[in-house]
Amino acid sequence: MPLRAAASRASAVAVAAAAGFALVAASPASAAGPVNYVALGDSYSAASGNFPLDPTAPLLCARSTRNYAHLIAARTGARLTDVSCGGAQTKDFAGGQYPGVAPQLAAVGANTDVVTLTIGGNDNSTFISSILACGSLGVLTAGFGSPCKDAYGDSFNQTIDNKTGPAVEAALRAVRNKAPHARVAILGYPWIVPATADPSCYPKMPLASGDVPYLRDLQAHLNRAVRKAAAATGATYVDMSAVSNGHDACAPVGTRWIEPLFFSTSLALVHPNPLGESKMADQAMAALHLG
Repeated sequence: MPLRAAASRASAVAVAAAAGFALVAASPASAAGPVNYVALGDSYSAASGNFPLDPTAPLLCARSTRNYAHLIAARTGARLTDVSCGGAQTKDFAGGQYPGVAPQLAAVGANTDVVTLTIGGNDNSTFISSILACGSLGVLTAGFGSPCKDAYGDSFNQTIDNKTGPAVEAALRAVRNKAPHARVAILGYPWIVPATADPSCYPKMPLASGDVPYLRDLQAHLNRAVRKAAAATGATYVDMSAVSNGHDACAPVGTRWIEPLFFSTSLALVHPNPLGESKMADQAMAALHLG
């Protein structure tokens, strides 16, 4: 073999070997085994109200095996540790939510690769409780006016800005401190009510017509606070606003991702149904480039 040809072949082999080494070096997760995935958060993460229940979860958490974390793990082969729990607040990351239930941050460690969560909706009775309060007032006015807006005004938004937003940011920083190399994604809350009142929805969601846009704006304000907290801590914000538009609790069965207060097809009242959880999984996977 001529010297020049031999040198050329040797060079090609060296390049191929280097490329192969780079490929292996760039894929540590596949070499080390399944991704270590930890799911934190509240009832929107736990899929509370949907069956079957997760047999490994405390009964009070009402965690379902049909939540978006289980779906992501099944699709990707990730090794899932799911500690999401219905009713969770940011304080439950550092302290036990119920007797005998460990703080959620106990599940996060230096070997955690991926973390997903929804949190903030239960803090300070800011959002989920406001839906129930506004529903009660809507019944009293037979769906007319804006009794909830008249009663609470800007107080919910002020609470989000002064308390809930900073608490979500602190919770994300705590996750980052325990898992500095993990990809962390916090999901926004899918739309619960439409942008404007729909009279046909009143039996399912008994909100006064003027309080429907009020609650929609409140949810948007909360999601902006979550987005801001994600940006401040280097987490990924998973925006559910655009994709969930038209899939709120007023939409028909098979279209809605959130179940209404009345005439629901499950116990997931004002919470995502299995279709909604599946769509949340889709968005989280896309944002984290999983799958």
